[in-house]
Amino acid sequence: MNSATAKIFDTKKSVNRAKNALLRTESIGWALQSNGETFSWRNNMERVHLIRKGIPYSSIEVISARMQSPVKKVLDDIFDMPQTTYNKKKKEHSLLNGRDSETILLLTELLDFGSEVFNHEEEKFNRWLRKPNLSLGSIAPENLLDSATGIQEVKKCLNRIEYGNFA
Repeated sequence: MNSATAKIFDTKKSVNRAKNALLRTESIGWALQSNGETFSWRNNMERVHLIRKGIPYSSIEVISARMQSPVKKVLDDIFDMPQTTYNKKKKEHSLLNGRDSETILLLTELLDFGSEVFNHEEEKFNRWLRKPNLSLGSIAPENLLDSATGIQEVKKCLNRIEYGNFA
C-alpha cells in the first residue's frame, strides 16, 4: 500500500462511534410486564439486580404467550418444573429463583431480538424457533432455551441471520 492511499486510523472517531453504540444499546433496554409490575433493564448490571431480586412465577405465562407455546410445554422443556408446583407458587405470588429469573430475562431479550430480526413477524419467528436448524446441529432453537448457553447460541444464530450469513 502506498502512502497516498493509506488511511490514518482516527482513534477519537472510533471511540466516539463505540460510545454512541453503547448509548443506543443502553437507552433501548428491555421490559417485562408480569403480575401488574414492569421489570425493566438496560444493561447487564440492571439485569443482575433483577435476577437477585426475583421475577414472579406469572412471568412464565408471559414467555409462554410470546413463544405461542402452552405453559405446560414451557414448564417442562425450559424450567423442568411440575405444573402443580407452578400453580402453587403462582397462587402464593412467589418469586422465581435466580436461575429461573435469569432465564426469563434472557428469553425476553432473545424474543425481542428475534422479533426484530424477523421484522416483527411473530408467526414467522415462532415457526423458525420450532424448526431444526443446521447451524445449531440440526436442533430446533426452542430445544436450546433451557440454559443460558443455549439461549446465547440461539442469539448468535439470529445475529447471523440479521447480517445475512448462513444460519
